[in-house]
Amino acid sequence: MKVGTIGLDLPVGKVKYHDEKFVELVHKFEPQKVTPYYIEFIADDLVHADGFVVGRDQVLDLLILDMDKVETRRERAADETEKQLLDRCLEILEHEQPLCDSEFSPAEAALLKGLAPLSLKPTLIIDAAEMDVNEIIGRMLAKAGMVFFYTVGKKEVHAWPVRREADIVSCAGEIHTDLARGFIKADIVHYDDFVNVFNMQEARTKKLVHLVDRDYHIQAGDIVEIRFNV
Repeated sequence: MKVGTIGLDLPVGKVKYHDEKFVELVHKFEPQKVTPYYIEFIADDLVHADGFVVGRDQVLDLLILDMDKVETRRERAADETEKQLLDRCLEILEHEQPLCDSEFSPAEAALLKGLAPLSLKPTLIIDAAEMDVNEIIGRMLAKAGMVFFYTVGKKEVHAWPVRREADIVSCAGEIHTDLARGFIKADIVHYDDFVNVFNMQEARTKKLVHLVDRDYHIQAGDIVEIRFNV
């Protein structure tokens, strides 16, 4: 995830997220390979950012870019419904609120997607000295609606970021396209249960593992094993 930064003294480049669940799983398995989650902070090329972290005193530096874009579109708009939407967006922006904090109907969202205002992406506004980098990453992930599931073992412990409530087949595809293509079922055990057992086999013995179908939606902290056939 690329996060544009405005008005904050944050490191530019990739920063490892300190995920306590991931750290504990690594400690438990001592794997040959670890794959934590990294977020990338960028200070320019804001158009290609996936979201933004903005200092409270500099929020207008971002929102004014959207104001200019919305006003320009408003001047050219012929449709009354679109004009009303753009007027509403301008009012939100003038109150120094990012557009992502407002609700839009599917039709409105489709119109705005074409306009591509920056603050429609997840935008976190914070005080400059409010928190450390990992707290900022945690809040940014929450703002973007991202959660982690994990794959574990002696070979590798891997943290996988996905959208909250993502379906299990999509999650399987994050691991490998073959797992999604040949998905049969998945074994799921939640982190809070798994930390109290030695391994997956003990978790099965204690009936902590749940066999789920493709209609399952991932929960934050799920540890996943995919059953597949290709």
